[in-house]
Amino acid sequence: MLGKGVVGGGGGTKAPKPSFVSYVRPEEIHTNEKEVTEKEVTLHLLPGEQLLCEASTVLKYVQEDSCQHGVYGRLVCTDFKIAFLGDDESALDNDETQFKNKVIGENDITLHCVDQIYGVFDEKKKTLFGQLKKYPEKLIIHCKDLRVFQFCLRYTKEEEVKRIVSGIIHHTQAPKLLKRLFLFSYATAAQNNTVTDPKNHTVMFDTLKDWCWELERTKGNVKYKAVSVNEGYKVCERLPAYFVVPTALPEENVQRFQGHGIPIWCWSCHNGSALLKMSALPKEQDDGILQIQKSFLDGIYKTIHRPPYEIVKTEDLSSNFLSLQEIQTAYSKFKQLFLIDNSTEFWDTDIKWFSLLESSSWLDIIRRCLKKAIEITECMEAQNMNVLLLEENASDLCCLISSLVQLMMDPHCRTRTGFQSLIQKEWVMGGHCFLDRCNHLRQNDKEEVPVFLLFLDCVWQLVHQHPPAFEFTETYLTVLSDSLYIPIFSTFFFNSPHQKATNMHQRQLSLPLTQSKSSPKRGFFREETDHLIKNLLGKRISKLINSSDELQDNFREFYDSWHSKSTDYHGLLLPHIEGPEIKVWAQRYLRWIPEAQILGGGQVATMSKLLEMMEEVQSLQEKIDERHHSQQAPQAEAPCLLRNSARLSSLFPFALLQRHSSKPILPTSGWKALGDEDDLAKREDEFVDLGDV
Repeated sequence: MLGKGVVGGGGGTKAPKPSFVSYVRPEEIHTNEKEVTEKEVTLHLLPGEQLLCEASTVLKYVQEDSCQHGVYGRLVCTDFKIAFLGDDESALDNDETQFKNKVIGENDITLHCVDQIYGVFDEKKKTLFGQLKKYPEKLIIHCKDLRVFQFCLRYTKEEEVKRIVSGIIHHTQAPKLLKRLFLFSYATAAQNNTVTDPKNHTVMFDTLKDWCWELERTKGNVKYKAVSVNEGYKVCERLPAYFVVPTALPEENVQRFQGHGIPIWCWSCHNGSALLKMSALPKEQDDGILQIQKSFLDGIYKTIHRPPYEIVKTEDLSSNFLSLQEIQTAYSKFKQLFLIDNSTEFWDTDIKWFSLLESSSWLDIIRRCLKKAIEITECMEAQNMNVLLLEENASDLCCLISSLVQLMMDPHCRTRTGFQSLIQKEWVMGGHCFLDRCNHLRQNDKEEVPVFLLFLDCVWQLVHQHPPAFEFTETYLTVLSDSLYIPIFSTFFFNSPHQKATNMHQRQLSLPLTQSKSSPKRGFFREETDHLIKNLLGKRISKLINSSDELQDNFREFYDSWHSKSTDYHGLLLPHIEGPEIKVWAQRYLRWIPEAQILGGGQVATMSKLLEMMEEVQSLQEKIDERHHSQQAPQAEAPCLLRNSARLSSLFPFALLQRHSSKPILPTSGWKALGDEDDLAKREDEFVDLGDV
């Protein structure tokens, strides 16, 4: 993240230097060396956190075109984070502290948040990894939350450069063991300091009672039952200890193939239809085993089609929907639009920004996910049809689509505690491999796929289009996405409930990490059993449901009909999915780019201005009352919480004036013709923000 409150001049009158930061040019470093050693800032460590290495006289850059300015201090690396400590860090505690992250400082990067590390050698930028023979004069760190940090090491002692660069590379890029995560050190050191919020009623779904409560809440307890057959994870380590299956399904069937091939309940609609999911059967070559699988699937088919279950529509997400490779490739292209090193780079890409955005296909993937969720919603709501989601492990796209369906159909999931319970049920207990998909251990880059981030982006589209329907805001979603990379929250650092329970409670066993290795995908079922599922859950079901053309017609009619009516925010909620309606989540993706902000604009700035106007009107009314000798007691002044804060931007509460510059936020080629600095300050609010896309 580029330094908040650090200013740089260039071309024209310099902006005034704020008193609360050390403002230097590279050539001024040596003259201030003594002052640096005298004003060291204390490094604040979390419980269990240990300092690994550090370097002094490091310049943290704020780049703007060809002029480079910054603030110098110490660069440190702990077993939790990389932190830059400027000389007057304590002076930054001003009125804006209420908007700061309580765990991560503005110049802190958790080790898990580091995406790529680059070094600059003789003005050439190169990716850094492994052992280095030569050390860079400049270090650039790209973060997974899209911050970009740049550090000048030219004036740092050579041995300190070697130590800090090697330490950062090793602790962020090298493969790790699960038991070496800071999560465990923190849990051990802070176990007596844990405070539970009595107002937090998030259902954890780690007891049979929780599942029975959910069944009762959704009126699904007639057709479905909660089972404890996997208690102690004695049947399957992939499934939670407790889950829900059709009432007619014998519990011994769950044990037949370690929980594979079993229809597991997700949610029930008010009309009795239900959403279920199912994973693939194990890969087998033996003809005898294949025959057993055929009989097993035939029994499952009869179970889910006999009354009261009636018609079931299958959705094979492994073969007829997105692939994980598509998601990974799209996001890799998409994130490059926001990892901006300097203003020049921003404006160089500005002219082709929309074409690059379209070519990434990220927004199209979001649209496809929302469309699939609406199609399933239509089947359940309009056609009273059960839907069975099929996926190889039922732990990626099943989690995403089932969560979106519930968010659209169940208003409880749109409350904060309901949303948190939804994530706990479908993602954490559903066995989403957060450890692999976020690549926390750096063991396999190919497994890193931002499925959960894709879900949050889809949720943001709904929140953005229908804000009154939700009890939480986009800021909540942004902070939640950042929490993926903060290893003090165990929620997002395990592949399954079993892995979490085993490692958090029995660390002394030092169990090796169980990797979830998936074979190359050929649809939902592997080649040997593909003909079985097509016969049992394909051809038979196709006789009971409408053709694909008819389903598309039903979808369009359902979609258009809902949007033609006034919105009931306590009922069914559908997003607009036409091209222009799917937008970039500006607060998350653009928050560290000052050029993409509207200074003095945005919803919060507008609300602040309205409050100021209300206060002014109230003050005038009181003066009128006084003039007419009114006996009415003066009213209490309306609170304006933001009155004394720094000037707001459209990306509040993030990126409050990230780059202060005397230069306008326009390309170098165009700003000189616009007049002096005072004139530009009057015009800056007129510039268009990319966040409007």
